[in-house]
Amino acid sequence: MTDDTPDETVPDLGEEDAALQDALAAEHVAIWGHGVMGAALPPGSRAEVSAGDQAHRDVRDRLSALLEGRDLDPVPTAAAYSLPFPVSTAVDVARLGALLEDGVTAAWVAVLGRAATRTTRELALPVLVAAELRAVSWRGQAGLTPVTTAFPGL
Repeated sequence: MTDDTPDETVPDLGEEDAALQDALAAEHVAIWGHGVMGAALPPGSRAEVSAGDQAHRDVRDRLSALLEGRDLDPVPTAAAYSLPFPVSTAVDVARLGALLEDGVTAAWVAVLGRAATRTTRELALPVLVAAELRAVSWRGQAGLTPVTTAFPGL
């Protein structure tokens, strides 16, 4: 069995591809949101936002390449997204960061649940873990409790 050969129990890549497209859409939202977060902070306070933004861009690029390799058109980013609340303070930034990472985490949990190939599972798990680690940091900074759950993304 090669890395991209579907498991015998899930021979159709359609569900996996759909989940990957949903994860890509969540990554687009996270990248856009990190721009909003950075704009709300003074220049010397943007390191964590910049690191998260770059992490999401890297995942977006890998995921887009994977989908293109399957002869699929990656879901495009929207011109803008709606904010769930105004973002003007460091606490607002942290709340938005936690919310964005929660969305990414949920999308990658869905990918794992619909993954038909080892390659997809090997991509999804570390991305999921990294998103939850960023979410824990943002929740802590926002004063949200609990800072994590037993099963992130579910």
